[in-house]
Amino acid sequence: MGDKPALRPGEPVGSALAATARDITAEARAALGEIDRDQAVAVHDYRKAMKRWRAFLRLLEPLVGPEARALRVEARDLARRLAGARDVQAMLDALTDLEEAELGLSNTSLATMRGRIEEAKRAAETTTLTPELRGELDASLARADQAIDGWPPGHVTFAQLARELACHYRRARRTMPGAWAQAEADELHELRQRVVEHRYQMELIEPLWPRLGKLWVAEAQRLRERLGSHQDLVMLARATAPHELLAPWRSRLGPVIGKRRAKHVAAAQRLARRLFAERPKAFCRRIEALWDSHSG
Repeated sequence: MGDKPALRPGEPVGSALAATARDITAEARAALGEIDRDQAVAVHDYRKAMKRWRAFLRLLEPLVGPEARALRVEARDLARRLAGARDVQAMLDALTDLEEAELGLSNTSLATMRGRIEEAKRAAETTTLTPELRGELDASLARADQAIDGWPPGHVTFAQLARELACHYRRARRTMPGAWAQAEADELHELRQRVVEHRYQMELIEPLWPRLGKLWVAEAQRLRERLGSHQDLVMLARATAPHELLAPWRSRLGPVIGKRRAKHVAAAQRLARRLFAERPKAFCRRIEALWDSHSG
């Protein structure tokens, strides 16, 4: 986590939250500053910062007010407009996943498919970030910074924050499929969204729980990656539909994609059951006890 702001015993909760908010917007602004050097990397880094920002704003909505929700919705909508090149990159990542799994695809087929996808990615990158959209992103960050300056963080207590962390923990826990092997792609994608939120939110309290806190965030990240790899394969499968980019390989890709998706789902099930084994009320009590033990 490095020197990122976080909640630390003995320091005001509200000040730490405001510092975290400013750190996230600075991270997003730094990413946009790299656009002229490598647009693909800059867009990736900006979208990553926005995931952290939206997870943070979800946590704060009940504590700060409707302005936090408005900022979150705006960030979500702007990030979606940058998703084109990311969707194509997801297909490249899925193809690499299949290659590393050694599921019998020939090197020639893999190279030809990769060439087609990379060509589509180059086309997407040239149209992703227009000057107009860049201006909207900059204006959005300026509005976020102005909002942070106006927040009254002093009234926020750790007990309030712990309840919100537990609320989002419960939300993620309830999103887990009842029958993992039969889960629809949309169900697993929603779970991934909730896990991403939980993973970034838990970074806030790592200093309370340094050793186990890092393990918790790392476990959430592993679950996120498994569910992300599954979603990448879903994108690759969609590209094999009639008239789509990889339609000629539909019969060969279909079975191997299905086999690899099942592998990721089984691994995600094991990770999720460990990560969300505790009941939300017990999770909340434990967080509060950790804070109290440092503050006493």
